[in-house]
Formats: sequence, C-alpha cells, structure tokens
Amino acid sequence: MLETADQHQSSPLSFTDAAARRIQELIVEEGNYNLKLRVYITGGGCSGFQYGFAFDENTRPDDCIVEKEIPVEEGEGTSGSGTMTVNVVIDALSIMYLSGAEIDYVESLQGAHFTVRNPNAQTTCSCGSSFSL
Repeated sequence: MLETADQHQSSPLSFTDAAARRIQELIVEEGNYNLKLRVYITGGGCSGFQYGFAFDENTRPDDCIVEKEIPVEEGEGTSGSGTMTVNVVIDALSIMYLSGAEIDYVESLQGAHFTVRNPNAQTTCSCGSSFSL
C-alpha cells in the first residue's frame, strides 16, 4: 500500500518478498523497528542517474511509503500476529523515475544487494546501479 501525507493510493512501485525479508532482517539486526528503507535517485553513475538505498527513521510529508506485511518467526519484531510491516520510502522527485519499478534483493556470485527493475530506464549500466531515461 502507498501512503502519502493525507491519503492512501495504489502503489506506484512494488518490492519482492526477498527484498521485504532482507529489510526485516536488517531492521531486527539494528534493533530499531522505526527504520524504513529509503530508495532514491541521484545524478551520477555511468549512465546519468543512479539508485541509492539507505535506512531512515524519518519521513517527509511528500514521501511515498510502500508497505508490505511479511510473516516472521516469534522474536523477529512481531506485532503479536506473527507478521511485521516493512516500509520502503521514496521522495517525491525520485518517485517520478521509479513509477512501475520493482525493488528486489538478489544473492549471486557477484554478491548480495538490493536491485531495481525499472521499466522507465532506457539504458542501464552493466553494474545495474545506474540508468538513463
């Protein structure tokens, strides 16, 4: 679900169960259940724009918040129901470039990392962390 300052809307992007699980694991490791994964776009990288990921406790009035409920084992931040809500936060400028995108968490021989599948990107760098429109 997408939440803005005063309304609920359908989500402009999604994140996979693997991404949600990894976000949950990192929140539990930190012991701070107010953390949200902030996804943002900055200028740079080999293709002009690059994705950034950071944990943040704060949200701004114009942020988009995408929520996902995931099942968790007892003691992993449960709210008593055996589930935990994890949040991805996107600022108003970045959401324009991320509409329709999917955030995933992949583990491969190159390492483990969050990745973005962005239908708005015309070209992407081989590293997968930068793109152009």
